Amino acid sequence: MHPTADYSSLDPCVHCGFCLPACPTYLATGDESDSPRGRIVLMRALEHGELAPDDAELIQHLDACLGCLGCEPACPSGVGYGRGLQTAREQLFATRRLPPLAGLVLGVFRQEWLWRPLFTLGRVLRATGIPRLLADGGRVGFGMGMLAATTPGVHPERSKRAPGDSDAPHRPTVALFRGCVMDTLFRHVHEATRRTLEANGYTVIEAEGQACCGALHEHAGDRASAEALARQNVAALAEIADYVVVNSAGCGALLKHYGHLLGTEAAAAFGGKVRDVSELLAEAGPRPGGDLPLDVAYDAPCHLQHAQRVHAAPLAVLGAIPSLRLRLLPSSDKCCGSAGIYSIVRPAMARAVLDLKVESFATADPMPQVVATGNPGCLMQIGAGVRAAGLPIRVAHPVELLDESYRVGGVYGASAAGRDRVIPSPFDSLRVNSAKRP
Repeated sequence: MHPTADYSSLDPCVHCGFCLPACPTYLATGDESDSPRGRIVLMRALEHGELAPDDAELIQHLDACLGCLGCEPACPSGVGYGRGLQTAREQLFATRRLPPLAGLVLGVFRQEWLWRPLFTLGRVLRATGIPRLLADGGRVGFGMGMLAATTPGVHPERSKRAPGDSDAPHRPTVALFRGCVMDTLFRHVHEATRRTLEANGYTVIEAEGQACCGALHEHAGDRASAEALARQNVAALAEIADYVVVNSAGCGALLKHYGHLLGTEAAAAFGGKVRDVSELLAEAGPRPGGDLPLDVAYDAPCHLQHAQRVHAAPLAVLGAIPSLRLRLLPSSDKCCGSAGIYSIVRPAMARAVLDLKVESFATADPMPQVVATGNPGCLMQIGAGVRAAGLPIRVAHPVELLDESYRVGGVYGASAAGRDRVIPSPFDSLRVNSAKRP
């Protein structure tokens, strides 16, 4: 066994099988080795030296795990599957080379001078409309669909600031974690986050010196890279605000667990200040906005509902929007297949998992006009999936919908509303179509 490998979190497992129907890869393949129970058997064999870290089947089945952690809330024994999986992946990483594509992607995310211009070019390409035209179910077309799905749901240059209560004795300060994909392809979500938080009594501040959160590296077992990025973020964000707000579920899950990753008091204190944007908005109310008569299906990101155990807050955010018809479809708590870079390195399995979710959208009555989810990978994966299936469904972050509700409700002030009238919103056509529904 690797000298630092700790698999004690798997000890409560009694192999009961309650995890099987909660595992998306097991549902897709029916293979016991692609289930949490089967993978625990493999991890135990790795721990005891019965399987070598370079065993092909071991690598195949552990790499095929999405890491969604859907098995943990389904487990009656409290097995810490995620910790065990992370231990195994770190052990495998130390003894083998990653597949070339995975190594390349992780290398790009390690260096801002690589990922920022790359994603900026993606944003330029998105603005041409070419990704939307080329989106289909093929490998390249699906990638184009993922890029098209990052298109702002509302115009990103609307009112820059929301009016605050200058007489309030204390407006909690919030440092915005910018990340990498969110700060380039989803900058409009950052702007919506700032506006809605300020409209609900927070002061949002910027912090220099941030980096990628490191979640992709941690998931791959590259602990050293994850730790380096975590230390940079703790140094940049730890002392400047009451809270650190994040609008990416995958980033938030790791940011909250920096204490476990780095093992320092400073990192643990930092993790205790991290909040998903939905948590801060729900704590403040949030204040209601204007009517947004849309059929919306909320889809829960795995790293928000399972890793962070945040369930009610996003529903409270969407529930603050008058006239919005919110539903939870049967697939709302199931993984979409994105899982960081999983959909890039294992596209076939990722699509098999996604197809189960897209089918639930297609058969819903009425079909949702918008799927709301709070993670960039989920937005891109689901957005590409509904385009490939030919479904007339938009994807949006919940905070985008609240932001749009505040715009139409005049929360941002008369001057902002006046500017908005000359900038059509992509949600306008959805409201018109919604009015025509029986």
